[in-house]
Amino acid sequence: MVFDSFDIKSLIRPVIDFPKPGVIFRDITPLFQSPKAMRLVMDSFAHRYVEADFTHIGAMDARGFLIGSVLAYQLNKPLVLFRKQGKLPADVLAEGYATEYGEAFLEVHADSLCEGDSVVMFDDLIATGGTLIAAANLIRRMGARVHEAAAIIDLPELGGSQRLEDMGIPAFCLTQFALTDK
Repeated sequence: MVFDSFDIKSLIRPVIDFPKPGVIFRDITPLFQSPKAMRLVMDSFAHRYVEADFTHIGAMDARGFLIGSVLAYQLNKPLVLFRKQGKLPADVLAEGYATEYGEAFLEVHADSLCEGDSVVMFDDLIATGGTLIAAANLIRRMGARVHEAAAIIDLPELGGSQRLEDMGIPAFCLTQFALTDK
């Protein structure tokens, strides 16, 4: 399989001044509108993790669900959903975190993981790392461990990947953007 980061980057749409002035939002929906690009993204992740020693896929609300569900199917792993507050129907564990735009809470069903489980966490991008760090804290509270955090895009200037690494969590991304890249 040949992976070309430039091809992937060319299909990630920059949306200027969204959700607030001065922000360049990285829209991955064009990747999912291209069967070739979607296959390349999913096959790249599947190739990385097919022989890795982990038990579960963790997917972040909401764009991480697109990646995590496909990979859970491809790799025959259970899928754990990390949702925004108030979206899960059973007993949950919650973790607060700071976002680029304010504060939020992430929740997971309290019975999703057990001691000894190992999770690869997926999201569309790593910015400040808040969502993935909150998920990692929830995973650890259930007695499980984080194998790795993965995303399509890294925004290294915002420090999220480094924050994860500082917690002992490896981070893997298919491509990266500088904050000023258009």
